[in-house]
Amino acid sequence: MSTTALVVVCVVAAVVVIALTFTMWLLARRRHLQDRFGPEYERTVEAEGGRLAAERELRAREHRHDKLDIKELSDDRRRQYADAWGGVQQRFVDSPEGSVAEADELVARLMAERGYPTEGYQGRLRDLSVEHGRTLEHYRAAHDVKVRSGESQSTTEELRGAMVHYRALFEELLSDQRSR
Repeated sequence: MSTTALVVVCVVAAVVVIALTFTMWLLARRRHLQDRFGPEYERTVEAEGGRLAAERELRAREHRHDKLDIKELSDDRRRQYADAWGGVQQRFVDSPEGSVAEADELVARLMAERGYPTEGYQGRLRDLSVEHGRTLEHYRAAHDVKVRSGESQSTTEELRGAMVHYRALFEELLSDQRSR
């Protein structure tokens, strides 16, 4: 084998190794995003029109989230929030629409106290998706019912379902005491 042929074989082998390494890195990064964001990954792929754009968006969310100062709650504050949630649930019987609106406000207050920005519904979704992507569908469903209830377009059963959905996110936010 001539020197030129040997060089060509080595260059081709190096290109193949680099391409395989790059592909493995991309797949590992994709897997990380899928694991971290759960169902939110596929939702973002659909919303962004493709995997590359979605992954760019999800990495931007991670970067933004890393800059947040997410705080743990004291046991006393957690009990206060749990008691407040109990009150919201008790008032549901007499005022289902009011209780759903109150549940939404309580979730927003809890988010704010934990250190999440609460500017607008879409911003909340974006910031929650990084650590709470698996619970985000609950929040979306509850918010949808809340919006429709403001227009008197929700049944009592839908309002009850919204309370269940809000509770799922509320309990996750309340119990999520990871050190940052």
